[in-house]
Amino acid sequence: MRQLLHATRYAAALLVFCSATIALARDKNVWSYEGGLFVITNGSLPSGPCFRLAGRVTSGDFFDHLKRFDKETGTVFRRGTEAVETFPDQLTLTFMVHDHYDQTCPPREEHPGAPKYLTREMMSTLHLYLYWKRGVELRPVENVERKYFGVRDLIPPAVAQAHGLPEKLEWAYEYIVPSAGVPLTDSLVLVLRDEENHMVARVAARL
Repeated sequence: MRQLLHATRYAAALLVFCSATIALARDKNVWSYEGGLFVITNGSLPSGPCFRLAGRVTSGDFFDHLKRFDKETGTVFRRGTEAVETFPDQLTLTFMVHDHYDQTCPPREEHPGAPKYLTREMMSTLHLYLYWKRGVELRPVENVERKYFGVRDLIPPAVAQAHGLPEKLEWAYEYIVPSAGVPLTDSLVLVLRDEENHMVARVAARL
């Protein structure tokens, strides 16, 4: 009798385990988006310095408690029990650009005389392009509004002058991006191009 009781408990536990495993297999991945969508990438100017672009996409509390479920039947987005299919009417895109060097940068030996640091003049030649991406299709985002632009010193000017250091700066941007009716499965793609239309950086904000 005792052996039968143990066997019954074992079978019940095994059934619970198998049920949980099946449930996990059904909901393969769950992603949360507290704080918005974060973007980060490295870029470089032709025969010039490397830089880092980092920022995020927000919209009030829209991304709070928003979750993505990747199921065998497809991807769904939910906030609690509510199904969410599209972005809100507008998104806020903020990002910063500053000098950055790592193994992704072209070797200095290739352009020994190239400038090492971003300057105001260099940044003034760059242009931002925003697209909605669906599959391989890119659709330009229209009516984007720039809300903020600023430049700050990473090294105080007095300190730089006293130690003979070059000016090192960081550029900050904020844009309002219309997004009414855009499916959550679309990605917001940021592209930076120079005055000769060379792409110097690209990154996508995706759920």
